[in-house]
Amino acid sequence: MRFLRHSLAGLFLVSLTLALIVWAGALVFGAVQDRMSQEPRIPPARERVFAVNVTRAVPETIAPVLTAFGEVQSRRTLVLRASAAGEIVGISENFESGGQVAAGEVLLEIDPVNAEAALARAEADLRDAEAEQRDAERAVGIARDTRVAAEEQAALREKAFRRQVDLQDRGVGTAATVEEAELAAASSRQSVLSARSAEANAEARVDQAATALARATLARDEAQRDLDNTVVRAGFAGILADVSVVEGGLVSSNEELGRLIDPDALEVAFRVSTAQYARLLDARGRLRPAPVTVTLDVQGLGLTAEGEISRDSAAVGEGQVGRLIFARLDAPRGFIPGDFVTVATEEPALENVVRLPATALDAAGTVLVVGDDDRLEVLPVTLERRQGDDVLVRGDALAGRDVVRERSPLLGAGIKVRPLGEADRQATPAPEPAAPAMVALEPERRARIRAFIEASERMPADMKTRILAQLEQPEVPVQMVERIEARMGG
Repeated sequence: MRFLRHSLAGLFLVSLTLALIVWAGALVFGAVQDRMSQEPRIPPARERVFAVNVTRAVPETIAPVLTAFGEVQSRRTLVLRASAAGEIVGISENFESGGQVAAGEVLLEIDPVNAEAALARAEADLRDAEAEQRDAERAVGIARDTRVAAEEQAALREKAFRRQVDLQDRGVGTAATVEEAELAAASSRQSVLSARSAEANAEARVDQAATALARATLARDEAQRDLDNTVVRAGFAGILADVSVVEGGLVSSNEELGRLIDPDALEVAFRVSTAQYARLLDARGRLRPAPVTVTLDVQGLGLTAEGEISRDSAAVGEGQVGRLIFARLDAPRGFIPGDFVTVATEEPALENVVRLPATALDAAGTVLVVGDDDRLEVLPVTLERRQGDDVLVRGDALAGRDVVRERSPLLGAGIKVRPLGEADRQATPAPEPAAPAMVALEPERRARIRAFIEASERMPADMKTRILAQLEQPEVPVQMVERIEARMGG
């Protein structure tokens, strides 16, 4: 009986368990069917708002700055060459690379012995030519006097001949006497011709002596120049470069000794594109003498010089493009030929243009502006110039609009944004700092603080002076008084 009772109890519990399992399965199946039969509930989507930096587009007149790279050159360079050959017998202390010399300073001396001997010979030949000229001039005077005497004698013989002819006509003279007088007159005329020939020869001798004197003078001057060429002088004040001679060395004629550069006569040569060159021309098509600023960056310390455009190249070099422009520098302190510099010059001013960051412009020539309901709009603009990290643009309906400073792939037309930047700063100006609290000190308290400051040994002298000067004022900052009294201990 006990076994049967236990068996029936176990069977009842098993049946009850199965019934509960079936009931639970039915509940789960019904819940799943009900869930699947319901329509899905989609939560309402929220529009994403992007925060963007904007800048206000303000049209203005801006003079664009053209920036290029160039090389500093010397406008005044003298190549020092030896005009005479020989041994170097003297060199100036300043005749070295980098040495500064004055105009006319003696730089180098070549052995002048041969040049002095040649000059002495040329001067002796000149004295001989001068003596020959004086002798020829005296010979001309004698020949002229001889001719005059012969002419006078011929006139007398001619007169005697006429008298004999007259006597013969009157029957007093004889034919023999007439013939003798005629022969004497003819002989005197021959003497006149000989005197004239001698005078002509004397005058020719004078001309030859003058020619010889001129040649002797030229030879003397040439010898003097050769002697002067043994001394090399500085043509102008400047700095020496590429000096390669030593005292006692031999130099040949026309040998290069070095170069003299004028440090105050420098210019910069820089190349620009053809379009940039066209913007530097005036109405007549000539290059404007625009001012330039030359900068040499030396470890963060920039050397700067001002100048003015002077000329451009006559032709484009082989394998080159654009135009080569030269600008003279005014007071180029610190610059030397060969420096690679940055050149900046102003172009003609552009009217009604807006300066924007370069990141605000895309490749299609458009910008994003904030429109109604803070939604972005695409606005086409015309790019006029690029100025470093900025651009100068011009566009219709751009004035007064808020332009997005940085473009990103997430931004486009119709996107809702929250403008930040200049507009917010203009709407909410920064609060001004509050003035420090002041207090009027009693004479005893002021004297006690002054004595403590003057007796302090750890306080710097400049700080003492500043604090004492503040103590002389009618009112003193409260914070300073409290800090000093805290150190004093009361």
